[in-house]
Amino acid sequence: MTPPAEASSAGPRNAALPSGVAAVDVETAARARAQAAAASIRHPLTVLLLTLTFGTGLVDAVSYLGLGRVFSANMTGNVVLLGFGIAGGYDLPVVAPIVSLMAFLAGAALGGALAQSIAHRHRAHLGAALAIEVTLVAVAALLTGLATVRPDAASGDIVIGLLALAMGVRNATVRRIAVPDLTTTVLTLTLTGLAADLRHLRANRTAAARRSLAVLAMLSGALVGALLLKTSPAWVLALAAALAAIAGVGYLRHPSSGDGP
Repeated sequence: MTPPAEASSAGPRNAALPSGVAAVDVETAARARAQAAAASIRHPLTVLLLTLTFGTGLVDAVSYLGLGRVFSANMTGNVVLLGFGIAGGYDLPVVAPIVSLMAFLAGAALGGALAQSIAHRHRAHLGAALAIEVTLVAVAALLTGLATVRPDAASGDIVIGLLALAMGVRNATVRRIAVPDLTTTVLTLTLTGLAADLRHLRANRTAAARRSLAVLAMLSGALVGALLLKTSPAWVLALAAALAAIAGVGYLRHPSSGDGP
């Protein structure tokens, strides 16, 4: 018979075991999911991330071309533009990049908190993050469609803030999902990988295709956004919200979005 002291000390260790095993299973499932998405450009998660990358081009077309030379998704560009604006003499904004940066950071913090609380439930985690993004972009579309939104004005800053908040939530979420080369908002490392691994092209054509499609998706989104912007920024943002919603529902309904390994 186990002595009472041994039984009491063994109890907590055994009680802690299931949660530890569960944590390992969650990490294993997450890695397997990212590897599966990286292995095929037809994987539903890859398709979703490429669609969101296209949406980034749409959103930044509205921000940069329609709201006064500021980005809502590309924070590297905003930091550089802010430096130029502070220097003065180039007719570049200062307030708008700061609004975008602060809203993006707030969104990233929200996305991080969301991941911390429910990342072990992949479908719920991604669904919640996409719902937040779609809602914020849709509200921005409504504002630009129903109100007069001007650059360098409070109305423009509100729209920029909404879009940057959405992009911050998305970035924190995509960072947690960790599919290689598909960050959805920046392409610097994607382009670096595409060029640096050219000699391995035959051995790893999937990676080259994934990187090329990411570049093409953002380029196409920017082009479509710039063309649609000539009609109304509301249409551009409505398209971005609709695509994120449709692609998100498509992925979340697929068996590969389940929480298991």
